[in-house]
Amino acid sequence: MGAAADITIDTARAAEGRPLLALEGVSKRFGKLQALSEISLDFKAGEVHCLLGENGAGKSTLCNLIFGSHAPDTGLMRFQGREWSPSGPAEALQSGIAMVHQHFSVVPRMSVVENLMLGQARGRLRHREQAALIRAMTAKFGLDVNPDAIVGELSVGERQRVEIVKCLMREPRLLVLDEPTAVLPPEEIGALLDIVRRVADDGRAVILVTHKLAEIAKVADRVSVLRGGKLVTSLPMQGTQMGDLVRAMVGREVTSLESALASSLAGIARAEKQGDGPHKYALVCDGITVRDAGGAVRLDNFTLEIAPGEVVGLAGVEGNGQTELGRVLAGLSPPTSGRFFIGEAEMTHASAAQITAQGAGIVPEDRHAVACVTGMSLAENIFLNKLGQFTRFGLLNRTALTEAAKGLMQDYDVRAAGPEIAFGSLSGGNQQKAVLGRELTLDPLVFLLAAQPTRGLDIGAVEAVYRQIRLAASRGVGVLLISSELDELIAASDRILVLYRGKVVGEKPARPDQREAIGALMSGHA
Repeated sequence: MGAAADITIDTARAAEGRPLLALEGVSKRFGKLQALSEISLDFKAGEVHCLLGENGAGKSTLCNLIFGSHAPDTGLMRFQGREWSPSGPAEALQSGIAMVHQHFSVVPRMSVVENLMLGQARGRLRHREQAALIRAMTAKFGLDVNPDAIVGELSVGERQRVEIVKCLMREPRLLVLDEPTAVLPPEEIGALLDIVRRVADDGRAVILVTHKLAEIAKVADRVSVLRGGKLVTSLPMQGTQMGDLVRAMVGREVTSLESALASSLAGIARAEKQGDGPHKYALVCDGITVRDAGGAVRLDNFTLEIAPGEVVGLAGVEGNGQTELGRVLAGLSPPTSGRFFIGEAEMTHASAAQITAQGAGIVPEDRHAVACVTGMSLAENIFLNKLGQFTRFGLLNRTALTEAAKGLMQDYDVRAAGPEIAFGSLSGGNQQKAVLGRELTLDPLVFLLAAQPTRGLDIGAVEAVYRQIRLAASRGVGVLLISSELDELIAASDRILVLYRGKVVGEKPARPDQREAIGALMSGHA
């Protein structure tokens, strides 16, 4: 099929309400895992169609079939009335289907205009002409992207907008967004949903994969729920109750995330905060300050003590020093000044391996960059810091490794076809649970840093993650929980500190009646 001229919006078809894309009995299996089973579903132009489901329910697999990254084993797909069996993503793009994946595909060192023209510009890049086209596109959809900015210097939300502009430059009929808000701070989610609405109102079909019910309520025209690779329900959003969607997604009654967490954590005993174990403190931060390459202060005199068995939440809009603190505590970058201790041992200039050996479990905010090796197996990633236990004379005992991995998968509800599959093939939620399981089974475990541990997770997985964190605390592990999800911090923490522009601006008890006060501190209002 040809270029953009062949991909004009068929308003007559949209007006008649005919499906732009239809799936009939589509199934897909990966080894022992039945990822999708007999899915029949359609998507219409001018409509935002939300896909909802637990991690591993098959949502990303469905999107990848549509985009040509995988081919269905059985069933039929039709796009614009014709049979659709793309040979790969290149054919999908040429035919009018574009996809924004969970993880960014932009090149950090290049400018926005250079990234957007990769694979599209022929011959010499006409920078000024292309920048003008990008400005026109961003103005049309309210995307607010500077064509001359270096991508690596943009915020997470700005980079997400670049990904969307990159797709829209191709004038697609169908735009697939796989968890586009999972990496966004709360204040940027609303802006992105407004863009999604504008794209659909322009006559295009939008498939939006998300776990967040508030987003669905705001933007969806239709919602389809997957569970265990099967289509549970598909219905118009208007008149649909959120409780019905949650019940369809998890297969049980859940009134809200807050009540689910409260119920799940209620039976876990709280450890005595002082003198409960060999250490007086699990973590001590003494005046940690971080300056960036330009000399700007990113973290200012951060001081904190966490007792064994205590969960301290760190709240704040992203970009206020949390990332810098996490990198320091993980041993990925040294502080400009100040020091920190794990137990009684100073670890200020220690390596990541030394920090792990001292008993610090690290769940970083960017699991793909620093927490796993996606090309290695699930079993190898689960025991990434313990592979020596399964090695003899330089050879890895894969049988023992696989058996041990099966036990941890069961304990932490990591759902996959088996321990031997590639880590990169797991859903985001199952990757996160595997990383959490690896870090929580360190021996000894004195301190746990959990940075954005539930980003991109469904309500059931969120509940499971915080239950494991609180169980660790009940055993005397001190926890620093960094999250932009205030309701989760209140439910899972003992007390909450607030970071604003790199400084601690207040501390509050983790209680629902403190939500407004904590929110005010996050906004810079003392």
